[in-house]
Amino acid sequence: MEHLIELCELETGRGANQIGTLQRPCDTRWSSHYASVCSLIKRYGPTFLVLKRIATTSGSGSSPSARAKVAGSVRFMMSFDFIFILHVMKELMGITYILCRKLQQKSQDIVNAMDDVSTTNKLIQRLRDDGWSKLITDVMSFCQKHGITAPNMTEYYVDFIRSRAEDERTAEHHYRYDIFTVVVDQQAHELNCRFSEQATELLILCNALDPRDSFSSLKIDDVCSLASKYYSDDFSEQEINNLRCQLQHYELDVPTNPRFQNLSSVSDLCHQLAKTGKSVDYNLIDRSSNIFTLLLVPFILTVVITDYLSCRLIRLVLTLPVSTAMTERAFSAIKLVKTRLRNKMEDGFLRDCLLIYIEKEIAVGFSTDEIIDEFNTDTRRVPFD
Repeated sequence: MEHLIELCELETGRGANQIGTLQRPCDTRWSSHYASVCSLIKRYGPTFLVLKRIATTSGSGSSPSARAKVAGSVRFMMSFDFIFILHVMKELMGITYILCRKLQQKSQDIVNAMDDVSTTNKLIQRLRDDGWSKLITDVMSFCQKHGITAPNMTEYYVDFIRSRAEDERTAEHHYRYDIFTVVVDQQAHELNCRFSEQATELLILCNALDPRDSFSSLKIDDVCSLASKYYSDDFSEQEINNLRCQLQHYELDVPTNPRFQNLSSVSDLCHQLAKTGKSVDYNLIDRSSNIFTLLLVPFILTVVITDYLSCRLIRLVLTLPVSTAMTERAFSAIKLVKTRLRNKMEDGFLRDCLLIYIEKEIAVGFSTDEIIDEFNTDTRRVPFD
């Protein structure tokens, strides 16, 4: 490490706490995998030397089986296949890095997220069409720098396990079409399946109900298209016509109403419509009913309203998951809540503990006296003192 710093091949940060080791990827933070791959490429030399020393040094601190595993890792790190796949991962993860970070956010900007999906698709296609030359040049340069044997791309590729006598593929054909192109196509297919044209259009139309920036994205035609195209079972033809009339009043009333300023999400709009009684005037946007509890994705929110069921159309929009970030973090919280000493807790107790831990920003506002008063009811056998 010190030698690389002296040669200016490894940059140092500023301050007392600087990262000098490999970065560990996080299971629920996919953007962290890109940093881990870049860290391994940057520190490949020191990492290889450390593993080689562990594999060749015998002592009381390591077992023969552990040294054998490390020796296998060292041999794999010195293979051309490992270096090639490492650089392919770096290129692909670099393209999807911004989108991964955007989808990990709690509050989603749907339009910008869909723009990122579009640009990510275009960059993946560009990598497939024009990225091979730069990729193989970087791989060959890396192999030459670290003394790794690289195959001659014009010679026939020999796979001792799956090869056949009549197989006359060159090494370039194998690495370009059997690995590089397949991986890129698989990434593009996964992205298209997750964000199909229909799903993308649905999310963009839902953005018409976003109250941010003084309802700047409100478009009557988009809201009507959302109801008629994707929620035809929930709205009759007459209700679609009535919805357009209500939206014309809604467009002139709500965005200029002082009580609806500085709203940050559709859920805030849902609250405010019920609080101000506007749900009666705009019953197709906000239909009347009884008390309800709403589970909001991607974050959990319990809403109780006594007179009106907020969200006829807004409720349908709120239940659309844009990302699974909060769900993934909830599973990560299980490891902190359900410890070795709590491994026999029942589902109900675990669910209650997770709810308090995940919604800690809300739970911190509850005082001990309020909790005691809530549980100190007349039906208790033994009252609290």
